[in-house]
Amino acid sequence: MKPFEILSALPQWSRLSPDAIVDLPAFAMPCRLGDESATLVLGAMCPAETIGLSILLEGEPHVLSLARSPRFKELDAIWDSRADVPEPILLALVEKDAGPVLQLVENVVRRQLKLVGLAPSGSVEKSVLSAQVADVVFALTRSAIVTAAIGNLRNLDLAHESIRSVALPSVAEYAAFALTPEDAAGLTVGDAVLLPELGTVSARLIVDGRLVLDDGGVSRYNAGDLVHVVDAISKDVTLGELFDAAETPRAMETKPSGALRLVGKDKTLAVGRLDKLGDQSAFIVESREM
Repeated sequence: MKPFEILSALPQWSRLSPDAIVDLPAFAMPCRLGDESATLVLGAMCPAETIGLSILLEGEPHVLSLARSPRFKELDAIWDSRADVPEPILLALVEKDAGPVLQLVENVVRRQLKLVGLAPSGSVEKSVLSAQVADVVFALTRSAIVTAAIGNLRNLDLAHESIRSVALPSVAEYAAFALTPEDAAGLTVGDAVLLPELGTVSARLIVDGRLVLDDGGVSRYNAGDLVHVVDAISKDVTLGELFDAAETPRAMETKPSGALRLVGKDKTLAVGRLDKLGDQSAFIVESREM
């Protein structure tokens, strides 16, 4: 699995609403500003001095506020006296200098944009998204069509520490084998379940009950009808560790120590320890789970 597939496999991420996604610090949407590849980031400090534009996104009114930028050469030249510039001339300069920004907004929102005119003086949007792309800062009305268009998991920077540092519970699994329901029900304290594969098959981590981390990388977990010998105590693994293992698989070095559990169909059947019977490894039942 690739990092994005890992993230998408976790309900706590796949079920995030578009609004929740755009509020994450890791939001970083690839886009184009004119002929340049760029990244749209949110949360930029938009200055008070802006040119407010009334726009329609497929008929729905929005306000787009442009901050001063050296990229807008002609606008920059008349910025301090813009209040004295007739609206048609100012709008013409906006379309000439900031046309790539208007196109960018149209592209990322996937709605046809129409420039209506200057926003009424003193109009303040109750909720806006402040954004930065390269050396351009702007604010756009926050609406359902805007957040629905950009609030996608694919627009998250998976290298961002706020994502990489997220911890998930995991347990090490040392063996998996078939055990009939009758044999499982008949386990008693002191019984030994032989584990001939222990030491010949690499251990793996079961992460969040949904993913497997082993020396082949990361894949989806399927418990099937087998019973599993796992550590009794879980430990945390971060998303960053999963992403790294997915990109560069490596051998697992986990070895059993302390109490183990025998688990079948998401239910603990018994708790025990690892021991030897002759030259065979075995799970020794110390207590039954009812």
